[in-house]
Amino acid sequence: MAFKALFLAHAPDADCEKHRSIIDTGRYRLLTVVVKSQDEAIKVAKSIYDEETIDAVLLCPGFTHSDVAEIFQVLEGKVSVSVARGDGPSNKISQAVLKKEYFNK
Repeated sequence: MAFKALFLAHAPDADCEKHRSIIDTGRYRLLTVVVKSQDEAIKVAKSIYDEETIDAVLLCPGFTHSDVAEIFQVLEGKVSVSVARGDGPSNKISQAVLKKEYFNK
């Protein structure tokens, strides 16, 4: 039985039906989906949990503490929900790129 994890990331131009992938080693199954919004993230997390019975949800740094709590509640506390966050300098580096790509278009 493989450990199954879902990685969710945000992008303003995401199409959650199109922007997804699966990596399966046999013992680890990683599903990735890029979503536009928290509402979409909730729908995708619930749907994939229902289909795959995932063990963990990994979230990009763009998810807030309340987003994490909401996803945890929607999955009824049955799935680990974590956020990938970097240290201060790393956050500054990625924040500059995100600001340029997402907000200066």
